[in-house]
Amino acid sequence: MAVKIDKKIKGYSVVTPDDKAREAAASAPVAVVQDASPLDNIVHMHERIERPEVLIGSTYKIKSPLVEHAFYVTINDIVLNADTQHELRRPFEIFINSKSMEHFQWIVALTRIMSAVFRKGGDVTFIVDEMKAVFDPKGGYFKAGGVYMPSLVAELGFIVEEHMKSIGLLHDPEMSAHQRALIAEKRKQFEEHSKKNAEAVTVAVAAVEAGEDASADNGSFPAAATMCHKCSTKALVVMDGCQTCLNCGYSKCG
Repeated sequence: MAVKIDKKIKGYSVVTPDDKAREAAASAPVAVVQDASPLDNIVHMHERIERPEVLIGSTYKIKSPLVEHAFYVTINDIVLNADTQHELRRPFEIFINSKSMEHFQWIVALTRIMSAVFRKGGDVTFIVDEMKAVFDPKGGYFKAGGVYMPSLVAELGFIVEEHMKSIGLLHDPEMSAHQRALIAEKRKQFEEHSKKNAEAVTVAVAAVEAGEDASADNGSFPAAATMCHKCSTKALVVMDGCQTCLNCGYSKCG
């Protein structure tokens, strides 16, 4: 197609494909890019969170032979991001009440420090291991079920651990099917061995009943079982020259 030029030509240039692409990009409408930043309104536990008027709580009872009166431990939780997929329940404060006033001073100090740790946020589960590692120089005691408590503070640590498990902050390591089957097999073997030695077992039980030995109150484990150093439960029995725990599966041969 011929183009008639009416004006004098003063200069010329060759249009390349790149020039055409730049012109097309310049003439295209500018798209408005919206902020695609992730949702950042998730509330995490920190010390500046104000205490709500109402908190959800649980109360636990500690009856230790080391003290005359029982201890009642109340742990209150705060619910973060309620009614959302990010809802979390975290311990916020702890209170301990008892008639044993001789322990009032250290109880108040301990609960205030623990509450401050809870409100600080982050991973607060470390406090469980710290408390469970406290040993009484006068010696510990066995609670119901045959579990050994090295001190009153350690039992308080066990209660905090159970509470954290109940709200999903801690989880028990699950035993494999092989471990559960091994424990069940060892327990069955021990029961069969006990039946073969019924006379000896009867004499031992009679002696325990006559003496009202506290070791007989060890839950569903044999009365002759000793304490397992791994799970602190009186469930360790000797089978074929090997010490085997009927609670956690620990085994050691001599």
